[in-house]
Amino acid sequence: MTGKHKIEIFSAGCPACGETVKLLNQIACESCEVSVLDMNKPEVAERAGTLGIHSVPAVVVNGKVADCCAGRGPDETALRAAGIGGKPLS
Repeated sequence: MTGKHKIEIFSAGCPACGETVKLLNQIACESCEVSVLDMNKPEVAERAGTLGIHSVPAVVVNGKVADCCAGRGPDETALRAAGIGGKPLS
């Protein structure tokens, strides 16, 4: 393998985030540069927003949100279908 992998973990410091940090540190190889980013910092949250991150933990590899972390987060249609905000959507 050539080059480094820049791995960023967007974390809020919760137990689930801690497990992700632990996992990434266990599986990272010498070609991996792992950074943990604190979502409680406005500049980190802003960057997460530009990447389309809507929930944590989220992992970004070389500037791209990992498939396991893409498209997550609250979905208004699903929440309304569950009865939040009145009757379910038709």
